[in-house]
Amino acid sequence: ADVWNQEFDPIMVILRTVYRRDVQSAMDRYMGFLKQTGKFSGTPWPPYRERAPLSPSYKGLLRILHCKTLHIVLFTLLYKISMDHQNMSEHVLCMVLYLIELGLDNLTEETAEEEEMFGEERCSDSWFHGTNIATNLHHVINYVRVRLPETAPEVTREPPASTSSDTSSFVQGSRRATALNRENPNTAQVFSLVAERRRKFQEIINRNSGSAIQTAAVRPKTSKWTALNSTPQLTTTILEVRESMLSLLIKLHHKLSGKQNSYYPFWLEDSESTTSLDPMQQIHGDGITAIERILIKTAARSRQNKCSIEEICRKVSPPVPPKKSNSADKKALDKEERRQKARERQQKLLAEFASRQKSFMETAMDLESPDSDVAMDVGSSEQPDSETVYDCVICGQSGPSTEERPTGLVVLLQASSVLGHRRRSTEPKKLPTSDEEQIYPEDTCGTAHDVRITDLQQYFKDSSCLQSVSIGWEGGVYVQTCGHTLHIDCHKSYMESLRNDQVLQSFSVDKGEFTCPLCRQFANSVLPCHPEKIEERSIWSPYNSKNLLTLIKEVEEQQEQLGMFPSITNLSKEMESVMKDIRSATQKKYIDYGKTPGSPDNDFLFMYSVARLNLELELVHRGGNLCLGGASATTKRSCLNQLLHVLAMHMRLFRIDSAYNPWTRLTRLTQVMDYGICDDEKPEVPLLYRDVSSLLLILVLTMPQELHKEHFTCIVKVLYNLLYTQAVATLSVRFSEEERAAWKNSGKLKTVCNSDKSWEVLLSHIICELSKGKLYCTSNTDQVSMLGTNAWSPQSIEYSIQQFCLPFLRTTSLLQHHLFGDDLPSCQRTEEFGMLASYLGLLLPCLQSSDEVSSATCLDWPIAALDLVSQWCLEVMTSAESHSEHVMNLLVQDPQWSLPCLLQLPENYNTIFQYYHRKACVHCSKVPKDPALCLVCGTFVCLKGQCCKQQSYCECVLHSQNCGAGTGIFLLINASVIIIIRGHRFCLWGSVYLDSHGEEDRDLRRGKPLYLCSERYKVLEQQWVTHTFDHINKRWGPHYNGL
Repeated sequence: ADVWNQEFDPIMVILRTVYRRDVQSAMDRYMGFLKQTGKFSGTPWPPYRERAPLSPSYKGLLRILHCKTLHIVLFTLLYKISMDHQNMSEHVLCMVLYLIELGLDNLTEETAEEEEMFGEERCSDSWFHGTNIATNLHHVINYVRVRLPETAPEVTREPPASTSSDTSSFVQGSRRATALNRENPNTAQVFSLVAERRRKFQEIINRNSGSAIQTAAVRPKTSKWTALNSTPQLTTTILEVRESMLSLLIKLHHKLSGKQNSYYPFWLEDSESTTSLDPMQQIHGDGITAIERILIKTAARSRQNKCSIEEICRKVSPPVPPKKSNSADKKALDKEERRQKARERQQKLLAEFASRQKSFMETAMDLESPDSDVAMDVGSSEQPDSETVYDCVICGQSGPSTEERPTGLVVLLQASSVLGHRRRSTEPKKLPTSDEEQIYPEDTCGTAHDVRITDLQQYFKDSSCLQSVSIGWEGGVYVQTCGHTLHIDCHKSYMESLRNDQVLQSFSVDKGEFTCPLCRQFANSVLPCHPEKIEERSIWSPYNSKNLLTLIKEVEEQQEQLGMFPSITNLSKEMESVMKDIRSATQKKYIDYGKTPGSPDNDFLFMYSVARLNLELELVHRGGNLCLGGASATTKRSCLNQLLHVLAMHMRLFRIDSAYNPWTRLTRLTQVMDYGICDDEKPEVPLLYRDVSSLLLILVLTMPQELHKEHFTCIVKVLYNLLYTQAVATLSVRFSEEERAAWKNSGKLKTVCNSDKSWEVLLSHIICELSKGKLYCTSNTDQVSMLGTNAWSPQSIEYSIQQFCLPFLRTTSLLQHHLFGDDLPSCQRTEEFGMLASYLGLLLPCLQSSDEVSSATCLDWPIAALDLVSQWCLEVMTSAESHSEHVMNLLVQDPQWSLPCLLQLPENYNTIFQYYHRKACVHCSKVPKDPALCLVCGTFVCLKGQCCKQQSYCECVLHSQNCGAGTGIFLLINASVIIIIRGHRFCLWGSVYLDSHGEEDRDLRRGKPLYLCSERYKVLEQQWVTHTFDHINKRWGPHYNGL
């Protein structure tokens, strides 16, 4: 306590401390000490404690306190603060009150005698009579002449008056002032601080230049020309003030206390008391206490000030008779008033808590109810559906998202190429440390899909190609959220406040970037929440009484309906706005894959690819499988459900080409069309070449109405038939010639009652159909067959088919989980196929418990399986004449990719340094001054190299756009540290190489041997995969394309 009372000086801490956080920490502890000891319970104002005696060396500075100019400034500031003038902060008021109190405490004998010397004499060419602050406090300023813009409301239409003391000239200038002069000639004064200072300054200039000095006052001259974008023309006007510093102080007391007539002179209540303030409050107090101290000292210094205070208080409030109640009664009344306010706040909080508890209980009851009870209550609709309630983190209100006032999720949109760097091998690629070691990008996921879409566009119709694949493996848009919601209008007000904030920020508000108002996580957009009921998401069971043919016809009828244009509401406008943000989050080259830039086909491909990318990335964050079920932290903060609503609203406006509807080809036999190459048009892409996951998203997101779960299960069953056929066709290509002949004959000998669900019969039939077109006679077949095993057994074939189908089942299960809210079950790794097939309704629950689940038992053909497969194979054979050399590459699809990872680094940093610090750049053939290494692909680049600069982009920034769609991870060879580039910003991440003591050696100054820290490298890789660089690293700065 002695340290805080005697040695702690808050003013010195504020002036001498470097970091603001240290000042805040010290002041928080000091205020805690004041509250704990009972000295003051509020927030104290400067100087926070009793002032220390001033050093004799600084006694001369006290003369400034008795200067008329300072008193004019203090009056002006008090007037502006009382009128709520902008830029008048609480700190300005603290300083004004401090200077007034300091001047009262340091009154000299000369200034104390000025009141008697002046008497009734008035000098109208100055604001105040003299330098006595005690006298100037009660001096009333009636009018002030100021310079204001002509458009200001205070400007009068009368000509401006003169600043001289001559009353006749003033009468000529203003009729209104003349009338006031007749009423009170002694107090009607017109002062102008600007004009007075300008006149004195002009006299000094004229005196120094030796020119003729005019005794008359110099009128302020205004310029007759106005520069471009300058301020409006100023004019002289008269403001009616009629205030003194004492009256302004009393009004400020009312304003700070929030109550009218809050100040009443204590000596009128009890003439014997000398002060009404607690001694501790005189030392530690807020603004109200400071004003009361000044008024008490003013009344003690001058009898006239005491009378002025009484007169001002009587004008503000009617005369109050002396209260007979003592101080105890007054404290009781204040205590009762505080209790009443506390009860009102408590009732408001209890009402809010009751609303939130009711919403929570409704959600909990839905989660805890067993599935059997839900199935029994499907038919009854006695209980009304409750809407999903969202909490706005800005205004604190809770309610559903509506069409007129939508609620949105705080999201971060960023381009991603993480999935494009996946490889077939599960072992990570090693960083080359010699000339013999190389990294080839041909085996990455992004390169493989680019080659495939290029081959398809070479031989097939462009619009059909753009509906047969997915993009976004490189440069796709990933959407992530912190889970907090806010009203869209509240977000706009929040962004406007950030634009007006003058504090230096690490993000660009003009680009839509901001931080979540609650958790301060980085974001750049708001994803609108679609209004929905809690119970409406899972009211259908995957096992219902309708047969497959009926559901297929219902889906076909819904597809034939035209997509209705959404009504223009605030929700639809915000959905259009966030779609623009998604498009602008990536580069244009990652959107336009069609031959016609800017065509609607490109937009259609981009939109469903965004959904595919986010589903695949969530699968990667779960570890590449769904064995853990719903026990994942990513689902708690997932925004896929709202993202799918936004994408569906835009995709419903597109119509799938009616000449080639994939649903018709998937479900029933059609007339055999001529798929040969015409002179003016290329053929459509065969179904066996198409990506099944892309077809699923197209069919789901283009439904004109809300998709029911039974229709979703129908679409999944039909697409699984196509997927299974693709898996069997891929296996037939990998067989050798002898194996194909053996399995062809083996399938023909199989005579089972349910041949549609026998993979041997289907394999034999596919081999027979594709052999008609001599597809197996090409040279590529031998190369593809070398990738397979030496001998194919029934067990290995079944395992290969399941592994081929698993990526589709995982993606589809995640989609069903987000669309309908079904919980994902957990299982062992070997049981994943059966669990997902049962979850999607492909496999009956009674068959899931068997030891070995056959992939063929999940098939459900709407018509004869062999006839439908023959139609699909005919498409391939008909179009194979134009691309016989690529038919095997297009027919063989391998959807299995390993998890993305960074390059494997050597254990000793010296290995990297010795090979790369003298290595020449590939582009300029010079040894770079600051070499850097991309840890994603292993490319050697020049940091800040002007020689490799292209279109004002240095090599590191350019490589981050090409390799990571704006995200780059670079190891600086000469510094052993890692820098992260994210869009237009960068930051230093740290080092993954430490010495034997676990310390970094930045810039290699100590020369210690450095070894790889596996834990740090795993953290870096995890942040790259989960796209959390913006959230974890806080010290970002703009790179201005100079890295």
